[in-house]
Amino acid sequence: MTKIIELKELVKDIYEMVIDEPFVSKKARAGHFVVVMPDEKGERIPLTVADYDAEKGTITLVIMAVGTSTRKLVNLDIGTNLHAFLGPLGHASEVENYGTVIMVAGGVGTAPIYPIAKALKAAGNRVISIQGARNKNLLFWTEKLASVSDEHIVCTDDGSFGRKGLVTEPLKEIIEREGKENIGCVFSIGPAIMMKFCALTTKPFEVKTIVSLNSIMIDGTGMCGGCRVKIGEETLFTCVDGPEFDGHLVDWDLLLSRHKLYHKEEKCSLDSYMEKEGIQ
Repeated sequence: MTKIIELKELVKDIYEMVIDEPFVSKKARAGHFVVVMPDEKGERIPLTVADYDAEKGTITLVIMAVGTSTRKLVNLDIGTNLHAFLGPLGHASEVENYGTVIMVAGGVGTAPIYPIAKALKAAGNRVISIQGARNKNLLFWTEKLASVSDEHIVCTDDGSFGRKGLVTEPLKEIIEREGKENIGCVFSIGPAIMMKFCALTTKPFEVKTIVSLNSIMIDGTGMCGGCRVKIGEETLFTCVDGPEFDGHLVDWDLLLSRHKLYHKEEKCSLDSYMEKEGIQ
């Protein structure tokens, strides 16, 4: 059985859960996700692996409690065995020595960006991390992300912590400062609208940009079709073909139109970005 051994609230409605799972922890890599069921009547909940330790046999998840199923999950007691824990699923991140990489994390995107940054640092890369949130009360794992970064920049929309503004601003500044030829890759994970504007920021510089499309996933096997995305001329599925894709090939307008049907926070993020970017 898969047992919860640690559970704590990081910031309001965002929880860190550590699972005793020796088998999955040995196979997990940065970029993978798992599917969790709190009980036999619960929904299948896809969650990105936020950290893993093969020696301890643990998997760390970060969960935003936004609905019935995720709230049921974070309300379980330490020592509880989950009904189901499937994984690792999806394709792992392409970890290699790019030279200098830029990691851009927005909101809960800090959780999946951390293991990628950690793996890239271990592979010999110079890691520059940009971490953003609407305000300081929504920031978490800042020290953890900084510990695997050579440079760590924090932005908040309201200026309550770090520099005021969007993550795209330091992203552009760093590419101009370092020179586009010296940036091996950009990884961007967060709200879809943030990833869209990160891709738009890097495209004129022709810097490779990878995004993680943690869209609407249900079964994690591609059978339901809920996470379909258009990448270039292809229709692919986030759960089996991703979750990472070339940000310059994503049909962002189609993705955002689908997200707004399901995610209130996506609508709020969209309005915020459009206002700050001067888009009507």
